[in-house]
Amino acid sequence: MKKIESIREALSVWPSPDYLKERETAGWRIAAIEWEREVQAEPAAGTPATGAEEIPYGTRIANDCLHLEDNPTEMQVLNHLAEMIVQDLSYSHMAQSLNERALRTRDGKAWTALAVFKLTPRLIEVAPRILSGAEWENRKRQLSRVAWNS
Repeated sequence: MKKIESIREALSVWPSPDYLKERETAGWRIAAIEWEREVQAEPAAGTPATGAEEIPYGTRIANDCLHLEDNPTEMQVLNHLAEMIVQDLSYSHMAQSLNERALRTRDGKAWTALAVFKLTPRLIEVAPRILSGAEWENRKRQLSRVAWNS
């Protein structure tokens, strides 16, 4: 039983007639020609403008694919950051604390002071929800025993 073998070769210049003859002699035949070119990428309809975050940090797409729901791991990061901001800790200390807890950025990297700083606007957006929950009231009592940085 015969089978068909195929290869794909990347080209940077047009193949010479000698090259084509060499391939033909070896039993190869042209099966397809693939063309490519660079074009200016345009966002798809409904896609946010370039540079905008598609899914806000702390959320993920729900199973029904119709709305966003809390991402428990990312919300844990936001809650911890809220606590550390209340304690007036530096961004580098916050990053160190997140890394010590084995929490990673969305792309799996260790936290840096800059990464924490860039998350601040999102934290400001969700802070009212974080700071008004019953869990926060309990945590606030524990934090009141912490020596404050002033």
